[in-house]
Amino acid sequence: MFQPLQSLFASGWISGVFAFVAISSTIVIICVILSENRNPVKSLAWVTVLLLLPVVGLILYIFFGRNIKNTRMISQRNRRKLRSREEKINVDPKSFGLSSATLQQINLGRSLIGAQFYPDNSVEVFNDGTSKFEALKADLKAARNSIHLQYFIFEDDRIGRELADILKEKAGQGVSVLLIYDHVGSFHVKEKFFKELRAGGIEAHPFFKVTFPQLGTRVNWRNHRKICIIDNCIGYIGGMNVADRYIDGGKNFESWRDTHVRVTGPVVAALQYSFAVDWNFMGGGLIDYGKTAVDLNNYPKSKNFVCGVGMQLLTSGPTSQWSNIALAFHKAIANASKRVYIHTPYFLPTESLLKALQAAALAHVDVRILIPHHSDSVMLTYASASYISECLRAGIKIYRYNAGMLHSKLIIIDNEIVSIGSTNFDFRSFDYNFEANMFFFSKDFNTKILEIFKEDLKKSSRVVPSQWRKRPIKDKIAESIIRLLSPVL
Repeated sequence: MFQPLQSLFASGWISGVFAFVAISSTIVIICVILSENRNPVKSLAWVTVLLLLPVVGLILYIFFGRNIKNTRMISQRNRRKLRSREEKINVDPKSFGLSSATLQQINLGRSLIGAQFYPDNSVEVFNDGTSKFEALKADLKAARNSIHLQYFIFEDDRIGRELADILKEKAGQGVSVLLIYDHVGSFHVKEKFFKELRAGGIEAHPFFKVTFPQLGTRVNWRNHRKICIIDNCIGYIGGMNVADRYIDGGKNFESWRDTHVRVTGPVVAALQYSFAVDWNFMGGGLIDYGKTAVDLNNYPKSKNFVCGVGMQLLTSGPTSQWSNIALAFHKAIANASKRVYIHTPYFLPTESLLKALQAAALAHVDVRILIPHHSDSVMLTYASASYISECLRAGIKIYRYNAGMLHSKLIIIDNEIVSIGSTNFDFRSFDYNFEANMFFFSKDFNTKILEIFKEDLKKSSRVVPSQWRKRPIKDKIAESIIRLLSPVL
């Protein structure tokens, strides 16, 4: 007769201990959130979730709520060593006839991360995966000293295998081949594929590998950069990962519209520095990337390049003191006097960036945002749509791309500034991902990208306010509900 009582007592004791631990942990985390002085809206949201759903809130906070700002990715000593290997360009941007707004933009990049302004570079633009990968394969085959690659996704498919074979061949020839792939981004790729790369002489490492017990401390922070540096003299940066869908659109889209660039000139040193920091962060040691004496005539020639372009590379991530790229976007939009044109696959702006866009439009700046009609994520399509009404009320022109998946990430500001890279116009890219964007300061290059943007508009439909208001009620409800998850999507 005492067995049931003992069981009841034991279960009650365990429940009490569990409740005590949950309540204590919740109180501690709330105190941590308040002490960090975050955005009040975000802080209040987390406190509300923790109070109403303590257990669920604890789990969500462990995965998505922790703050790692000001965490050092690399020691100051190693950072100085890498900086010393980067060629110093002693030029005054004022001597290039740039506008005061552009000079402010360059100064901001310097203040945020010490980003140098590099004049006199050449750049070629790729609007599709076929042309980009053909150029990349040709450059890889011509490599003589080093190949450094960094991708969020590196698929084991046709293009992935083609690049893997080239990389293994170059490694066999004595070329140093280093590869960083994001562990979560490439999580579905079998480890056998990467083991084959390592067996072929390639140093391939996952960024922030998610394993137990580090699952909760790593899963939310991803390296979203897409960078390649060849022999310290050719660089690639943009929005394309390594996967067949960037060439043929995959199973769900007739085509995949993206933007990537090939750059040559002194700015390649900035790409190399960014890669070297990430490589050292993973325990890969310091890369000796001093300027390599190579003749670009030994490499394939660019076809439609623009020369004499001033550039500045900005990187950003959850460890940064500032939201570097978000601040750069905000400054560029705030300074705009003629136009702000944006390509983005997911439009989930922070409150400050949304207000900046609205303020620009209300000041009669031509603000146009091009998003996919249907993205590769149903949830993100709904979340992006939830911001359209607020934009339309301010006079922002919204276009939806109808010719496939629009994955391009670029911004055009007035007549001089262009930004191309891996950063989506959303919370995740601004707050949680490690990103990299190249900023271009050139009227000629701006004109070229503007022509490309206008061609994309011909394949898009403009959202008409009167028609948008008549969309189905179920869509409006879905948009409103999913919007609540915007900060973690």
